[in-house]
Amino acid sequence: MLVAGFTIIRNALKYDYPVVEAITSILPICDAFYVGVGNSDDDTRKLIESIGSDKIKIIDTVWDDSLREGGKVLADETNKVFDSIPQQYNWCFYIQSDECVHENDLPIIKESMLLNCDNTQVDGLLFEYKHFYGHYNYIGIGRRWYKHEIRIIKNNKNIRSYKDAQGFRTRENKKLKVKKTGAFIHHYGWVKPPKAQQAKQESFHKMWHNDEWLNKHITKADEFDYSNIDLLERYTGKHPAVFETRIKNANWNFVYDKQKVKTNLKYKVLWWVEKLCGWRIGDNRNYELTG
Repeated sequence: MLVAGFTIIRNALKYDYPVVEAITSILPICDAFYVGVGNSDDDTRKLIESIGSDKIKIIDTVWDDSLREGGKVLADETNKVFDSIPQQYNWCFYIQSDECVHENDLPIIKESMLLNCDNTQVDGLLFEYKHFYGHYNYIGIGRRWYKHEIRIIKNNKNIRSYKDAQGFRTRENKKLKVKKTGAFIHHYGWVKPPKAQQAKQESFHKMWHNDEWLNKHITKADEFDYSNIDLLERYTGKHPAVFETRIKNANWNFVYDKQKVKTNLKYKVLWWVEKLCGWRIGDNRNYELTG
């Protein structure tokens, strides 16, 4: 069994993406790792080169900045890198530049790949998510956060990155048949110094919306306002070891005030049902679980 990791990145330094941590978190179980480095305004390419592993294969790409609807450019760039992975690899492990895997989960992920490598009824493998917000000691528990997503796929080029690269489907827009890994993706996209988060938001939404929408909905500010959030809880678990330095250097303040959270009655009822019985009513699953 051969495994190729892959990701895309652009302006990692400018917007403080933890892409090195993302890559190195899964590098031990990958035989090669393909990185699509987009045309950047900083030294992103040098940053990837600094990983210093002969597993790393850099693919230089140019992003189409005219694709400003639904984050399509992210899917296009993801497909470019996926398509460049040779057929000798059985599995392709996709990780986004603000995601990370805990080292304790690597053995069960590898075991899941081994068990399902020759299973033609399995297109991919599913992960659970921990979404961090504001700081490293808070995790999102409300309905705005997706609970599962596909991050490992068979090396089948009929599989395509879906919409804004959140997950995968077939070229015919069919959901992939997947099995659960039992492992977690730690998502840190909403944990940055407030200035870096604000800069990222102003740039990031350009991949979804036109200038008119941006001017109406994205507030110009020096720092991001983290207070506009619903339900969080204190995180007491362990972070991946590769994030230790970032956590140690996190020097901004974040205060979560439960009393200021505003949710309507319907939201509260649905959240309590999910909390009590684990059933998310109305959950839009981008996959099909297979036995």
